[in-house]
This record gives sequence, structure tokens and C-alpha cells, in this order.
Amino acid sequence: LSHRAATGRDPETGDGAGICMQLPHGFFAQAALPFALPPKGRYAVAQVFLPPESDRRLLCERIFEEVVEAEGQRVLGWRDVPIDPAHVGKTAREVMPVFRQIFVRMRRVPPSAWERTLYVIRKLAENRIRERRADPAGYFHVASLSTETIVYKGLLLPGQLPQFFLDLQREDLESAIAVVHSRFSTNTFPTWDLAQPFRYIAHNGELTTLSGPAPWMPARRKQLRSAKFSGGLERLFPIIVPGKSDSAQFDNMVELLTLGGRTLTHSMMLMTPEAWEGNAAMDEERKAFYRYASSLVE
Repeated sequence: LSHRAATGRDPETGDGAGICMQLPHGFFAQAALPFALPPKGRYAVAQVFLPPESDRRLLCERIFEEVVEAEGQRVLGWRDVPIDPAHVGKTAREVMPVFRQIFVRMRRVPPSAWERTLYVIRKLAENRIRERRADPAGYFHVASLSTETIVYKGLLLPGQLPQFFLDLQREDLESAIAVVHSRFSTNTFPTWDLAQPFRYIAHNGELTTLSGPAPWMPARRKQLRSAKFSGGLERLFPIIVPGKSDSAQFDNMVELLTLGGRTLTHSMMLMTPEAWEGNAAMDEERKAFYRYASSLVE
């Protein structure tokens, strides 16, 4: 993907590159973890960016652990993500976070609700870290938190990705899928957290229509309801994180719609409708779907 990768004045600092894959249970089962790993599918792993200052990093980790326990799940422990800083540009290195993985044992939650529970944990942790000003420089970021997938990404060039994250060089790191992305920053400045893939999507291009629908989310905040989210949705706001890229905000919305009970296909049809009005080639049932959907999501 190097044909797309962008750089600035530092030719060794890219706009971002990453990979999303299945959670590699076999790899983690062989890793030297200081705790017993539960059976496949019974635990989640968060790929977390943390502040480089030890006191702020420890505070962020403690808040994360408190949220996990408060939501009825169990923290198994942390793992340092092996990296090679020699394979990152000078500019990226100056603002580089610390990379750690937290392992969470899922309990007292049906498997169908695991991903939703993890979403709640992540949103609450983000909110409490912001409220307590534990990370004023904005290093904290959860690249992924799932029982199914994991994301390795950063302010890297595509060729640097497997050289920087040493896990990606391991032959026992297996996955049946891989979604890769190389970023060319447009509307927002390149940062470690804005590298893609995000948790649900990878996107090339500009979502030039975002400024229209985005304000509707806070405007309709009081109307947003779902029985699927324990404790209600109010404590999870902001759903659409302000100041992030258009793709990141799009990912926020796809995530909410999907975890709220819609299929991924349904969510994407709501978010990116076809040009249906006046389309003589489209059947009336599909037009009716889009007509109804337009009253739900602008």
C-alpha cells in the first residue's frame, strides 16, 4: 500500500497504517502471560495507547481496571506490546504513546452481549479519564476491545508496520481475515489514534457530507433509547467523539447502530444510502426501506 502512504517533512513518519485481524488465541496461549488464559472466546483483549509519563499511565490503567470491575467483568492482567522504536520516524517517535494490552475475563454476560458490554466499558473509561484529566495530552486511545478482533496500528508507513510491532513478525500469529489500511490525511492532522483500521471500518476518501448529519446526534440525545445497553445510553455520551476525523466519527455511528441490534449490512445501508429517489431501476421495496430509514438517520 506504499503508493498511497503520505509523509510530511519527515519522510520516515507516515500518516498512519494498520491491520485488523481475528483475535489470535493460539498466539496468546503460547505467550508468556503472567496469568492463566481462559478458553477461546471467553475473554477479550484491548489494544490500548497510554501516556508515556508513568504516573499518568498508571492512573489511566487504574481507571480502566475500575470500570471493568464495576461493569461486572474481571481484569486478568496487562501485557506490554513488543515494539522496535527504530522503525518509526522521528516526528512520530516524539509523540509516541506506550502500547499495552489488557485482558478481560467475560463473566455473567451472555455471549450475544459481550461486544456490547465491552463497548460500554470502553466508553466509560474514555469519559472518566477525560473527566479526571488523567491524560491532558490525549495519548489514551483504545484501538480495539473485543472478544473477536484486534487492531495493530500507528503513525507509521505501511512497510514499518510489521517492523515496528514485533507480534506481526511471529509465525504463530494466525488469522483467517486481515483488513489493512494506509492513511492519507485530509481533514485532520495525522496522529497515532487516527491511524486505521478503526474498530469497525477502514475508509479511504473524505466524508464531505458529515457536517450535515453529525449535529443531529447531540440534538437528538434525549430521544436516543435502547434496552440493550445496561445503565442506559446517557452515560456513554459523546457517542460521536468530537475533534476526530470524519472516518473516526463514521465508525462511532456504525458501532452504535450495530451494537444496538442491527446487522452490519443494515447499519451500512442506513449510513450510506444509495441514490434511491427518482431511480427507476430500483424496486419499490428497497425505496420504501430508504424512505423509512431517512426518518431515522440523516
